[in-house]
Parts: sequence; structure tokens; C-alpha cells
Amino acid sequence: MKFLIRLLLILGLCLPARLLALDRFVIPEGQSVFGEILYHTLSGNETLLDVARAYDLGYNQIVLANPGLDPWIPPAGHRVLIPKEFVLPEGPHTGILVNLPEMRLYYFRTEGGVRVVYTAPIGIGTEGRLTTQGIYTVYRKKEHPYWHVPESIRKEDPTLPEVVPPGPENPLGDYALYLSRGAYAIHGTNRPWGIGRRVSHGCIRLYPEDIKALFPLVPVGTPVRVLYQPVKLGIREGRVYLQAFPDIEKRLPDPVLEVVKMAARLERETGYDLTLDLFRVREVLRKPDGVPREVGEVR
Repeated sequence: MKFLIRLLLILGLCLPARLLALDRFVIPEGQSVFGEILYHTLSGNETLLDVARAYDLGYNQIVLANPGLDPWIPPAGHRVLIPKEFVLPEGPHTGILVNLPEMRLYYFRTEGGVRVVYTAPIGIGTEGRLTTQGIYTVYRKKEHPYWHVPESIRKEDPTLPEVVPPGPENPLGDYALYLSRGAYAIHGTNRPWGIGRRVSHGCIRLYPEDIKALFPLVPVGTPVRVLYQPVKLGIREGRVYLQAFPDIEKRLPDPVLEVVKMAARLERETGYDLTLDLFRVREVLRKPDGVPREVGEVR
């Protein structure tokens, strides 16, 4: 079935988003890069937002990977790069990891004795409202949640009621995983165009089909780590890959030095010796497009 879906995607056929919700990958032993780069040929009535959702990508990923392409009126017949290859954020790889600059969530499980990761794009907080980095816990789950509008948001928009019931006007969507600090939640949305954008007041938004698939998998008590890693380094089949996203909060004064430090940590964790091509590293960092690029090798 997976082969059939992949073949249809490569042929550029339009599949319902529900078939592609919440990507699942087996994590190979000693590897931290997975997935593959795909391509999609645009029809005459598709926007890049349509393509992003069909492949379970965020707006940021599809736009970064296809610079210069009009996201609203892309030319029919154009071949769009689909960045479905990923480098794992730095661990520990347990529970849920939320990487803010990447605008992506990872959920780690063991299934049948095999380590797997589920991943989905997210919408995050606007400037000044980014989710605080740190460790949280899923302390409550709710299907068809009510939105109890915070006073701070009602001050911004006095027309909002104190409580918004379940339904199409509820920005929490149909499912919510409530976190243990800061009034944050991982939830759905009634505005799917906001996935891969900075649109929330600090909560983490998923496509409706992604949160629907994630909700039953995540038990209460699951740890959630919120990270800030615009650059990620990983290993696949003896090669070293760098995946770089824009430093949206400008927190990395020297991204090259950060990559070198990550390489040292990766060596300690894996026992491998890594050789980096620093010229290639700088080239990738100059144009952070979210596509994993080979920058070295394992010796």
C-alpha cells in the first residue's frame, strides 16, 4: 500500500490529505536521517499550499524548498521539490519533540520491538509568543474541546466570547493535548493554511488529519520537549547530512560553530569519526532551505 501511494504521488496525482496524515518512519540503528526527496508536477489549479497539505508539509517547507515560485499561482506543469527527507533533532528521542524553527513535531514510540518516529508539520507562536523551550508533560487529552479564551486574547479582540464551543469556529479544532505549563496545548486548527507559519499565541497547531491520527497514540503523561534547533546534523549510510532552517529568532550568532559542536556531540553519541566539509557547511547555512544536504562522511 505504501508503494502504491508513493507511486501515485510521484505521478502527480491528487490524493486526499487523510491518506498522508502523520508520516511514520522506522529509525534504523545508528542512523538519524530518513525519508526521501520526492517531486510533484503541478496541475493547473493547485497552489503550493494545496501541495504542502497533500504531502503533509508545512507552508515554510514547501516555500523554502522551492524559492522564487509563486505559492498562490504556481505555473502548471512545474516540477515541485517535495522535501520529505528529515534529520532528527538532537535527543533524547523519547516522547514528543517540537522543533520550533523547523515548525515540525516528532513523536517516538516502540512498536513490535522496533523504534519508530511519527512526524507532522506545525504552526507556532507569532513573534514574542513563541512557546517557551523546556520539558512539559501531556497532562490531559480532550476530544471536541471547548476553548476558554484567555483574558489576554480577549483584550486584543473584545468581540470574542469567554468560551468557544466545539465546532468550525473553534481554533482548537477537534482534538487537544494539554501541556503541563504555560497554558499551552498541541491541538488541531480550523485554519489549516497556518501550518508552517507563525500564527498562534504560543500553542502548537497541527493539520486536522494529523492531530486526529496523533491523538489516540499519545497517552497522558507523555513527555514533550520544546526545542530550538534551526540546524540539525545526522548520519545516513556513512554520509553526514546537514538540514538548515532560518534562524527565526536569531539565536545562533555563529551557526558554523554550532554545526561543529553538533558534530562533536554526534561523535560522542555514536562512536563514529566524522569529517566535515566546512566549505559545504557554510554553503548550506547561507541558504537554509530545509532540504538535507551532504556535508561530510563517517570514517
